[in-house]
Amino acid sequence: QGKPLPNCLGEIKRYSLLCFSQDEIKPGDLIEIFRSCYQHWAIYVGRGKVVHLAPESNGAASVLAVLSDRAYVKKDWLETVVRKDQYRVNNKHDHTHPQLPLTKILQRAEELVGKEMPYNLTSHNCEHFVMDLRYGVAMISLIQHKRASRTLDKRICWIIRRHYRKAY
Repeated sequence: QGKPLPNCLGEIKRYSLLCFSQDEIKPGDLIEIFRSCYQHWAIYVGRGKVVHLAPESNGAASVLAVLSDRAYVKKDWLETVVRKDQYRVNNKHDHTHPQLPLTKILQRAEELVGKEMPYNLTSHNCEHFVMDLRYGVAMISLIQHKRASRTLDKRICWIIRRHYRKAY
């Protein structure tokens, strides 16, 4: 779904290594963003904006935000959320689950903006949040869930080590 930069046409999102024209991303599309050690998910709501679930982050402690049990529904510019990371449209369950009507997806997303939600890295995360908005079910593949559970301790240790290396 993404294209290499030299082949991109139309309005290019300058902060991404995979890019799309505005016409290729449609309201209701799930956006998978490839961070350095995890994927962040958002749902495109139109006019360059996405809604996503993110733990509270405040300054130096932001790397430890994944340990939080609360997160906030935010509406931001796609390019602000993506930063310099790669991203793609990934409506990965369309072949097995019908999506909700677009008006319902967008209404639910807008109603949740600004709300505090429960957060857990492996069971109530940004991917579950957007899957629930698009399909009405907070699903994640069983393989991904097992892999996430197995590597949770490793990720947390890696994040903490990386944070302290930069801080000192």
